[in-house]
Amino acid sequence: MINVLIVDDHEMVIEGFKLLLKPEKDIVVVGHELSGDNVIKNISNYNPDVILLDINMPGTNGIDTCKILKKSHPDVKIIAITMHKESSLIKMMLSNGAKGYVLKNASKEELITAIKTVNEGKMYLDKTANEIVINTMTNSKKSKTSESLFPKLSRREKEVLQLIINEHTTQEIADKLFIGFGTVETHRRNMLIKTGTRNTAGLVRVALEYDLHR
Repeated sequence: MINVLIVDDHEMVIEGFKLLLKPEKDIVVVGHELSGDNVIKNISNYNPDVILLDINMPGTNGIDTCKILKKSHPDVKIIAITMHKESSLIKMMLSNGAKGYVLKNASKEELITAIKTVNEGKMYLDKTANEIVINTMTNSKKSKTSESLFPKLSRREKEVLQLIINEHTTQEIADKLFIGFGTVETHRRNMLIKTGTRNTAGLVRVALEYDLHR
């Protein structure tokens, strides 16, 4: 029996995974946590074989959570479950100890295959992630610029980033761009994940160093 722990900050996503996995006789969901901080604190309560770990979470993001869990519980296999397709995020998760990378829109069959594969100690990338990694590896002529180091920021993310650099508050950014306070925070959180930084100061430093806000 493969014990699976689900870590995601959206309860609907968690319930969806539970429904997908419930019919499987050799897979059991032993529990779930809504944040990286909680799973780091409570992992010993579950004794999981495999963790389905979201990347984009409040507090400690999935990348840092993966790194911490692999140090404290090296035998646990971690699969990144996300909507992010950027090659740099795939590399960061794998380098921090993840054994798999699966997009949230993957099929039930692919999710089950991923769980069983990593439980055996093997690596598993879903079709999309595998193609991205292969394309990145074979594109040897591409120079090491900021574009290859970090995922590309969206137009809106660049707008938010520029205002952050100019020391505007979250509410001021929301007002200037005519978007919600929570939307600004989501953009900020996504950029922290994309750049591998832990806080706004780190985000600004990387943005200025690699000219990400242009």
